[in-house]
Amino acid sequence: MEMITLPGKVRIVRKKGPISIDFTTLLEYHEEPALGRIIEPMRILITGGTGLISGPTTRQLLERGDSVTHYDLPTAETPKGVIRIAGDRYNHPVFVSDMHNAGEFDCVLDMICYKPEDAESLIHAFRGRAGQIIFCSTVDVYAKPASRYPVLEDEPQEGIGAYAQKKVLCEKILTDAWRDDGLPLTIIRPAATYGPGTFHKGNVVHTFGNSTTFLDRLQKGKPVVVHGDGSSIWVSGFHEDVAKAFVAAVGNGKTIGKSYHVPGPNHVTWNQYYMTVAEILGAPKPTIVHIPTDLLAKAAPKRGSIALQNFQFNNIFDPSAARRDLNFTPTTSLEQGIRRTIEWIRTVHGFDNCDSDPFYDQLISAWERLGSNLAQELAGLDPGLPR
Repeated sequence: MEMITLPGKVRIVRKKGPISIDFTTLLEYHEEPALGRIIEPMRILITGGTGLISGPTTRQLLERGDSVTHYDLPTAETPKGVIRIAGDRYNHPVFVSDMHNAGEFDCVLDMICYKPEDAESLIHAFRGRAGQIIFCSTVDVYAKPASRYPVLEDEPQEGIGAYAQKKVLCEKILTDAWRDDGLPLTIIRPAATYGPGTFHKGNVVHTFGNSTTFLDRLQKGKPVVVHGDGSSIWVSGFHEDVAKAFVAAVGNGKTIGKSYHVPGPNHVTWNQYYMTVAEILGAPKPTIVHIPTDLLAKAAPKRGSIALQNFQFNNIFDPSAARRDLNFTPTTSLEQGIRRTIEWIRTVHGFDNCDSDPFYDQLISAWERLGSNLAQELAGLDPGLPR
């Protein structure tokens, strides 16, 4: 037997015989037991660590034998087998100091980097001290509507809204550091992600966000609002599938300097999505009320903003690069994932009572009155199509 030490403190044992391995081939080598086996786990840091994506990512990394450290608030839970460093990711001087004191890591996954200052502190904390940095970005960084579908990773980054625009700035800062200083950067852009977990009680989204009053309305057979005519295309990913992409990127040298889409397997219209959720709930076929997105945003600037900035546009992203380099193939269908998530919500939280939120019913009533008044005002003025 001969011992080979690879960059990033990963050691591989192999039988005698000529072989040449570098960091870029680590993933392929790891996947072929006939060649060798990793006997020393990678040392991995995750900022956050208990979120909707980082939770299952942590579990999967532990299952494959890696050493996982979380940098999280003192009040956060620490999963079994995880090392925790308590601190505030957004207190940047303290974060940088804590990371310098923590030593070097083979890979850092920053799951909670949202602002340019966060990205700058990430560079200060780990420049020359991490074998790889994986940044959790978002598909929302792109211009909407896109110039083509499916969207490719080189689509112009002109995200709409504060969240998307800040992610764009974060990507630019980190990408500049990769290009100018060799920062070993990998960018992963998940689509909307849902699943059992504390984040927004599962994050089953709808026109007004992700409150579970939507599920309660469907279950009670009450009408539900869909932005526009409900024909725009939507995609979302189950959290365990999305986590597999992050795990596959860890230690994968092919991903350095690249970005990847991580969507779910099913593309549906919003009308189809609502129908699917209602069917899973065992609810009556939903009565869908279509209201123009622009009007929703004016009537409800806070609740309607997500439909205006995101949901009204087609969300179709090409996962070919992730399939090629990460072997990413989501296996959880929309129906399976929503079913598991709804069962978890019912068991752990229950649905928030829609009757305690008068806004929804008042909005529908106002829309119906507006339609009736419009029809009365224009009665007799429609000449019909010319013959």
